[in-house]
Amino acid sequence: MKYFNAFVFSVVFWVSPVSGQDLQILVERGGLDFQNNLAHLTIDELLQLFNVPGVSVAVFEDYEIQWARGYGIADVETGSSVDTDTLFQAASISKPVNAMAVLKSAEDGLFSIDEDVNGLLTSWRIPESDYTQNAFVSARMLASHTSGLGDGFGFPGYDPDTPLPTLPQIFDGEDPSNVGNVRMARTPMTAYHYSGGGTTILQQLLLDTYNEPYAELMDRLVLNPLAMTRSTYLQPLPAELDRNAARGHGFEGEARGPKWHVYPEQAAAGLWTTATDLAKFAIEVQLSYLDRSNKVLNKQSTGEMVSPVGVGPVGFGFFLEKRGEGWYFDHSGGNWGFRAQLTAHKVKGYGYAIMTNAAMGGRVIAELSRRIEAVYKFDSNAEPVPR
Repeated sequence: MKYFNAFVFSVVFWVSPVSGQDLQILVERGGLDFQNNLAHLTIDELLQLFNVPGVSVAVFEDYEIQWARGYGIADVETGSSVDTDTLFQAASISKPVNAMAVLKSAEDGLFSIDEDVNGLLTSWRIPESDYTQNAFVSARMLASHTSGLGDGFGFPGYDPDTPLPTLPQIFDGEDPSNVGNVRMARTPMTAYHYSGGGTTILQQLLLDTYNEPYAELMDRLVLNPLAMTRSTYLQPLPAELDRNAARGHGFEGEARGPKWHVYPEQAAAGLWTTATDLAKFAIEVQLSYLDRSNKVLNKQSTGEMVSPVGVGPVGFGFFLEKRGEGWYFDHSGGNWGFRAQLTAHKVKGYGYAIMTNAAMGGRVIAELSRRIEAVYKFDSNAEPVPR
């Protein structure tokens, strides 16, 4: 009888209309899917199950942030709590934010995203090879992982107390770089192959173009215009910002020596931000694509971010995916001790940002993503909650 009553409650709960003010509670408390063994867990219980100390969430709908909240612990050594101002490493979500700066530079006439980057770079150039005899690498290719580079990076970062390599040392795999070199492995535009090295070349392109510190450049071109007031590409993170920054934790939710790693590959992995600021970024992309806001880019330039280049699943910076009847742009991120996700509908004005501070954060992100998409009736395969 207890099982039968639980089943009846679940069915009644599922078909009962839900008011807008209760949607956050539905995401937080779970209970939306009778057959999902994670659905009955609260967010705090999810964090405990997967050894993730903390998570920050922002949900937007109708091109506005509907709610944002932090849950759990930012740093197990201090016991500090996550709030909406707590900084997390965005990891690879740094890439589409950098892509916006590259497009802004092209829009301002400093270069074309379709010209040979070797004609623009001054500090380092992609070595010539058999693959570039009759082809060249462009910024569009670098941003969409279709350049032919074979590195596949992912960067592990550096302990704050160790020497940091220059970008050319990273490209050439020279000490003290902790990754291999960045070299051509195929002809440009023949295949998609993820390349963190390619995005780092775009960082070098901006540095050579402006002769300005990268973090300051990103503040001026993107972060300040979008009022991303809790975001920075500074590496390492200054002490005043570190006071409310999350620690990166291991697979058991444990501290692992340094609080976080440092990323000289700022464009590819170096953004510190909040879920709220990532939501602001995605909303601007949505509105600019519809020509309803142009704080950084015009409609045509923004369209490059959310349109496929013709090879692979990526536009100029964002991954693109059809889910059910909806088209989405998104990007995930994984740094040492951090996992994050940014997902947004291309035209309908909704989406979410989720940031976690542990190696198992992807499991929490997956469940919260499922709940948000169901509650907010995304154009996906998630079963919507009736309102």
